Amino acid sequence: MARMKFVCDSERCIECNGCVTACKNENEVPWGVNRRRVVTLNDGVPGEKSISVACMHCSDAPCMAVCPVQCFYRTDEGVVLHDKDVCIGCGYCSYACPFGAPQFPSQGTFGARGKMDKCTFCAGGPEANGSEAEFEKYGRNRLAEGKLPACAEMCSTKALLAGDGDVVADIFRTRVVARGKGAEVWGWGTAYGSQQAGIAPVNGGSK
Repeated sequence: MARMKFVCDSERCIECNGCVTACKNENEVPWGVNRRRVVTLNDGVPGEKSISVACMHCSDAPCMAVCPVQCFYRTDEGVVLHDKDVCIGCGYCSYACPFGAPQFPSQGTFGARGKMDKCTFCAGGPEANGSEAEFEKYGRNRLAEGKLPACAEMCSTKALLAGDGDVVADIFRTRVVARGKGAEVWGWGTAYGSQQAGIAPVNGGSK
């Protein structure tokens, strides 16, 4: 069984926010919620990078670990979803998630924040696939239709990859090799203070 994953190639992301728009349009996301957002590092500085961020559907998801009512669950394809009928809106998952994926739909009247909302990998929810109830709560179930998430399909530069984790990893690995970059892509120099990645350029170091 394939395990679904997202990977964003920062070398290709142009901060067009097409993925954000595609997600909101496809799933009719509640006002005040961005299931996906684009983050730019070192904005305005030479060498700035942008990356599209959403729920990463972690193998050991912290949101699942802290939820007091266990509304989160993982599908056979590795997608982390939640049941809004069980959710009590406590917000623990929002604090636990390092990606800020679970969000409150809006700040309502005093003491009323509503149910949490998050990226579903366009896999719907616990209701029947393609049902009106499923779409109203979670958005379109594209996986049940044999399609990939709208955000990845709409990415004009193919920076955002989604699908079987092994396939996505192979695509990204091929790109890295073709660019002639090695360890520095993963941040080894920053993490361990290495001055030299020690990887010889491939194909003249072209990107």
